[in-house]
Amino acid sequence: MTADRDIRLYEVGPRDGLQNEAKIVPTAIKVALIERLAAAGLTKIEAASFVSPKWVPQMAGSAEVMTSLKRISGVDYPVLTPNIKGFEAALAAGVTEVAIFGAASESFSQKNINCSIAESLDRFRPVMDRAAEENIAVRGYVSCVVGCPYEGAIDPGVVAHVTHEMIQMGCYEVSLGDTIGVGTPKDIRDMLAVVMDQVPVSSLALHCHDTYGQALANILAGLEMGISVIDSSAAGLGGCPYAKGASGNVATEDVLYMLNGMGLNTGVDLDKIVEAAWYISDFLGRAPASKVAVAMKKC
Repeated sequence: MTADRDIRLYEVGPRDGLQNEAKIVPTAIKVALIERLAAAGLTKIEAASFVSPKWVPQMAGSAEVMTSLKRISGVDYPVLTPNIKGFEAALAAGVTEVAIFGAASESFSQKNINCSIAESLDRFRPVMDRAAEENIAVRGYVSCVVGCPYEGAIDPGVVAHVTHEMIQMGCYEVSLGDTIGVGTPKDIRDMLAVVMDQVPVSSLALHCHDTYGQALANILAGLEMGISVIDSSAAGLGGCPYAKGASGNVATEDVLYMLNGMGLNTGVDLDKIVEAAWYISDFLGRAPASKVAVAMKKC
């Protein structure tokens, strides 16, 4: 792996991170967090989710968040839109990029979005068609790419199939998620080797949770395989409500510290990310789930 290589950090804290918090975060706090992350140099910040507040109460104010943001040129603020209703609401709020969310596990798909893998792909087609009409970029997510809380180990062939289908539909990129954080570097390499037989590595991202403390090692394995887009969450916010004991996403500041030490370029300011991590953690009333944020806290 060569130094000076460009790596893009895709920030998921304001959406994937906050959506599982029991304490409701007001719109003003969410907006301030997103704007702090943008000021740190992040160019992809997943800002909200247009889902039913019945299922995800934390995302009830997503339209208000999107219309309140002071957007910076060169920064994208994608939102999750699992169906056409969510897409139309997001479009009305002025979004320019959306994301769809599938799984490589039949059981997880049923628990998470109440349909089979095949049915989920069919549900995405109207969203993809409308996005194409409106010139809206679409990113795909595939969850449980190495392990599932209900099925155990996942066949990489299924991951490859779902990923390939999303790319064929028109997703510009697909993020591969170790949703419950059970993977090891060997698991990640084995999975990527199969997926990359069907999808170019330039269209892939890696999304790691740190349940077993393997996230940074797994990301390094992905980087060595050619991955250049890494999902992360400021302060390590997040978790999986369908996976008992699953901790949050890997912390943006922890990933950034590692990348900086490797001489890889991100264009992101570590000090400002740490400040953002403490900003939201102070509101939530706990320390960040991040070694770097704790180590760098100014007394």
